[in-house]
Amino acid sequence: MLFSQIKQYYLILLLLILSSCVKNTDFEQTDDFLLTPEVELNLIYFNLDASRFYDGIANNPILKVRDTTVVDFLDDTDIQELLKRVAFYFEFTNTIPRTFNVDFQFLNEGNVPTYTTNTEIESGSTGSPIQTIFMDNIEDLELEQLMTSNKVVVSVTIHSSDQNLNGTLDLRSKTSYFVEIDE
Repeated sequence: MLFSQIKQYYLILLLLILSSCVKNTDFEQTDDFLLTPEVELNLIYFNLDASRFYDGIANNPILKVRDTTVVDFLDDTDIQELLKRVAFYFEFTNTIPRTFNVDFQFLNEGNVPTYTTNTEIESGSTGSPIQTIFMDNIEDLELEQLMTSNKVVVSVTIHSSDQNLNGTLDLRSKTSYFVEIDE
């Protein structure tokens, strides 16, 4: 029974192939072939507790927290030739009752800034987290500058802090790389 069903399937498939229309294929069109893939990769993430913005030992507020991340993908010459656009997507969730300024500074091997961008994060609370989405699209001259980077420094600045501050500031981010392959 199973064997006859398989035979029927192949017979129908053969009839469809033989009866279908075949259009002349223009193989010259292969010269016009353009592949435009989009590659998404995680960029950076953090979970900053409110206690990071206050030094309990010295009894002083810490108004700026920084972190540096290596981004080796951008300095590859093969990728640079194919790259047409980069889009950054940053998603913040804030449960700290303060606003923040967040600066992203891309640096080359000599620690010289090649590209900078920033955003402001609205005040939140532990009972009512505030989500902020920031997107940045880089093309043309800015893209050329960005491609010389090999690290990103993130600086998070709070306007005021004290020992009673609580909550967290979380960041998740990704980068979309848009490439063009024409050969």
